Amino acid sequence: MASTHDNTQKMSEEMQQIIDHARELVDATSGELDDRVKAAREALKERLDSSKSEYCDLEKQFLGKVMDADEFIHVKPYYAIGGTFIGGLLLGWFMSRK
Repeated sequence: MASTHDNTQKMSEEMQQIIDHARELVDATSGELDDRVKAAREALKERLDSSKSEYCDLEKQFLGKVMDADEFIHVKPYYAIGGTFIGGLLLGWFMSRK
């Protein structure tokens, strides 16, 4: 579970860096007077705001699913082991077919 949390933390930090770079780009072009630049800045700003909220929603959903899966594995470990074994057999069978 710690590995999942570390990966999630890294992904979150990387996404935040991307958003910060895009905001810096918007701020750097604030002195431009061209209409195309203004329109592009506004579109980028709107997309940043919407993507940030969508990212937060997806992150919450993902973490909820991870927690549910972790709880299921702790409650019924033999079901998880059996399901993984059957999945591995099916995957091996499909990969070995010609």
